[in-house]
Amino acid sequence: MADRIELKGLRVYAHHGVLAHETEHGQAFSVDITCWLDFTGAAATDDLDATINYAELAQLAYDIAGGTPRKLIETVAAQIADIAIARYPALHAVEVTLHKPHAPIPLVIDDVAVVARRSAPKARR
Repeated sequence: MADRIELKGLRVYAHHGVLAHETEHGQAFSVDITCWLDFTGAAATDDLDATINYAELAQLAYDIAGGTPRKLIETVAAQIADIAIARYPALHAVEVTLHKPHAPIPLVIDDVAVVARRSAPKARR
């Protein structure tokens, strides 16, 4: 399906990381979410219940990303994607990108990001 909803640059301060100073002091992260779905019915009826409530999705991602500290950002991105695909039956697929722009790499780098993509079971698509 070609329809999609995108949330970009959701900012959250969290304590994810392997190094002690990351878990102690924390740092800024950002989350992008792309949702693939068919929202022709929602567009035709102007009905929020026929699509994804992106305010709820943003809050879900914020709560997970800002919640329990994890060693790996892969864990955080996967948890957001797994819960979103399970919670929203309209989703055909979801992609969650978690950015860690201040990753402890002793080189000049703009960003480190991981991407978790989940697809709904074929019966639901």
